[in-house]
Parts: sequence; structure tokens; C-alpha cells
Amino acid sequence: MGDPELWYRAVRSRDARFDGWFFVAVTSTGIYCRPSCASTPARREHLRFFPTAAAAQRSGFRACKRCRPDASPGSPEWNRRGDVVARAMRDIADGVVDRDGVAGLASRLGYSTRQLNRLLLAEVGAGALELARAQRAQTARLLLETTELRAAEVAFAAGFGSVRQFNATVRAVFDEPPLALRARSKRRAATTAAPAGTLTLRLPFRRPYAAEPLFSFLSRRAVPGVEAGDGSRYRRSLALPHGPAVAEVLAPEADEPFLTARLQLSDLRDLTRAMTRLRQLFDADADPRAVAGVLSGDPLLAPGVAAMPGLRVPGHVDGSELAVRALLGQQVSVAGARTLAGRLAAAHGEPLPDSFAAASGPVRLFPSADTIAALPPAAFGVPSGRGRAIVSLAAAVAGGEVDLRPGADREDVSARLLAIPGIGPWTVAYIRMRALSDPDAFLPSDLGVRRALERSGHPADARSALALAERWRPYRAYGLQHLWAGSFGAGRPEDKEDVA
Repeated sequence: MGDPELWYRAVRSRDARFDGWFFVAVTSTGIYCRPSCASTPARREHLRFFPTAAAAQRSGFRACKRCRPDASPGSPEWNRRGDVVARAMRDIADGVVDRDGVAGLASRLGYSTRQLNRLLLAEVGAGALELARAQRAQTARLLLETTELRAAEVAFAAGFGSVRQFNATVRAVFDEPPLALRARSKRRAATTAAPAGTLTLRLPFRRPYAAEPLFSFLSRRAVPGVEAGDGSRYRRSLALPHGPAVAEVLAPEADEPFLTARLQLSDLRDLTRAMTRLRQLFDADADPRAVAGVLSGDPLLAPGVAAMPGLRVPGHVDGSELAVRALLGQQVSVAGARTLAGRLAAAHGEPLPDSFAAASGPVRLFPSADTIAALPPAAFGVPSGRGRAIVSLAAAVAGGEVDLRPGADREDVSARLLAIPGIGPWTVAYIRMRALSDPDAFLPSDLGVRRALERSGHPADARSALALAERWRPYRAYGLQHLWAGSFGAGRPEDKEDVA
């Protein structure tokens, strides 16, 4: 938890930078808040600090009705770290406990249930089941306040096993019954209009947020039939455990501290996973001020950091899809990679149900790893060696030898990927950055990086680029975005070079 006096100063100053990093509880009221809560701070002796909302709830505190600590952006700590606790937190956020139980989570991580809970209690103040319960409560509140779903539908969409459990949890966490939460939300401004059958939700983030570069990055790489977008809107199909879905994300307007997400789901039980994947895609849990604090101290990057505050790292919603597309994109332009991926999807992607049909946008899913593993190497329109690498990669993912899900061990994944003939360091680093949300991933041999360094007058060979980026740790992936964003000359290098 660090120094409690530091947290106390953050609470006294209502510093929003710490929202999601920790939570503050008041013993005299039994309420826990964000650090930035507008309520008058209590005296120091009445305050307790917790690393997670679940830890505060475990100690008997209820969520503040004013600052809504349950809706804070997620802590960047879990993306930055690679230890077992961080991996567990990423998996819990992805809904693993709701689908497979605590025993399933422990098995994925290679620990016994007892060992895992002991680690989580020591590190974050709550066990796996309590962390999942806190997430369910947060999802339930979001659905109650932003949709017209019936209470029973909200209960099962949020991951609760019964309506009784849902009612009891909401009362315990928020000190109100579910329908009271909904009644209060209706007194607030209406949410963005959406088509019938669509859930409209908010994905909070820490400001600043440079939306246009990220939306443009995704739209330039949009696979025809699977994705579509522009500088302020992105839409794509999703393959989820209980069926396909379509998601649309809108850039924030004015000073909104959230992205607007519209979801069409085959099954409401997939809601948590869909939201987690979208947060990963749009890097919604990043701490831009912490990133800027490191990168702005470098003379090379300082102008770009000032010009584009809040620049994010594009993630992805499906690690196996991203890995296949990275291989397809080797040594070709962005447009070329997009064309190859579009042909693969058109030939082998599963069509979406008619209920998801739209005038423009997604009409199919990207082919699964099982489907791609069964194809001949000649099916991809690339040199035979690369085609064999794609088939081998897909077979390894389909067989469970390579795990590209959010909670995967990044070092283990890197070693397994490098063991596949035809996959080199560039591809591995790109997968770590986008599929595994590694904020310190870097591509020293990337052509776009070399062009940016040449324009800035720096040595552009891979060894020099790697040495230069050492001073950007642990945020080298963000430094890479500034190089790709064209801060050192006209145009953006990734528009012209071989960036997948």
C-alpha cells in the first residue's frame, strides 16, 4: 500500500490521479470513497486505506453514494505487473471466477485455491471470491443505472447465481435495494440513445485521453467485415463464450471522463468479459500522468508528450486474432495486412446472426484459432514459411500450449512464441504490447521506429534504439506510440511502413 501519509495528502487535495489506485474509508460513517470525493475529508484518525474496493467491502464499508468509488477506472497496477497476483486480478476482471469458479482460476495460475487466496489477501486485502463479488456489484450498478433490463436480467448478466444473492450483495455494498439505485439514476441526465436491444454503458478512464490517435490507429487497421471505424467511432464483432456480439465505442465528448460503449450480446452472461476486453482495447485503465512523468523527462519525447497528452497504447479484444494478424502483417504495409486479414475473414469467418446485421460494419467473426490451425499454409496469401508459422501458432493457441488471454504469464508466452519457427522478436513484442497489455513492450527493430529516430537525428539501429528506450521504462510501449504518432516530422510512420 505504500506510505499512508501520501494517501492522506492525496485525499486532502482530492487528487483524482489516485482514483482506482486505492480507496479511503471513514470509520465513523462506515463509507468508503475515491480519493477525489468531494465530501469534506474526515480527520486522519478516522480514515483507513485499502488497495481495492473488495478489501473495503470485506471490512464492512459501503460504497459512497456521492463519488461512486465502484465506478473508478481500474488500477494500472495489474497491467504493469506480471506476478501471480496481477495475473489473478486480470483474470478476475475478465470473468474467470464467474465462469470457472475460484478453483478454475487457481488451476489456470498453477496454484491451489488456498495458496491463491492467501496471496490475494496479503496483497490486495480480499480473496478471489470477494474480488469477483465486488466486480459483480459494480457491473450490476452500472446496468441498473444505464439500462432498462429487469432486475433478474441484471442479476444474471452481472454474474450472480441467483436474484436473492444479487439483492443481498447490492444492499450490503451500496446500502440500498437495486430498484432504489435505478430510481436515483433516472433523476440524472439521460444516457446516449441507442438502438433497441443494445446496452449502452460507460467505460471510465483517467484524463487526459487522446482519443483521435487511438481511434484512427484502429480504423486504419480495421479488417473488412469484422471491424469499421473512423477518428471518433469504432465498431467490431466479438467472439465471446456464450455467443457472438457486436460492440461500438464512441470517443468522449468535451470533458467526459468516459468512453460510451454500445453492446449487442447473444447472451447477457458475456457482459463482463466484453467490457473487460473493450477496456483493454482502449487502454482505459492507464495512468497518463504517471506515463507523462516518465516520458516528459526525456528531451526526445518531451515535445510529443506535451503535444499529445494522454496518448494510449492500442490493445485488442482477442489475443489469438491479434497474433495471426501480426504474422500476416510482417513485411507488408498496413493496407496490405488489412487486405490479407479481410480475405481470410471473408473465406473462413463465421457470419454473424441476422439480428446483428447493419448497413455498414461487422458482418462476421474473425476465424478462430481452431479454424486457422486446420488450414493449409497456402491459404493465407503469404510466403510458405510465414503460412506455416501462422498454422503452427494457431495450433499452439487452440491446443492450450500458448495462452494469449489477459492473465497470461508474459515471459512464458514470449518463450513459447519464439520457439515457433517463423516468429521473431518483433512479432513477440507486438503481441505483448497489444494482446497482453504490456506497458513496457518495445520494438527496437521496427521500421517506423527507425524512421522516427532518423528524422530526430538519433542513431536508428536496433541496439541504439533499445539503449535509448531504457530511460522510458516501465512505459516503453507509450514511448513507442509517440514515435509512431509522427512527433518528429510530417506524417505518421505507420501510415507508410510495415507496422501490423
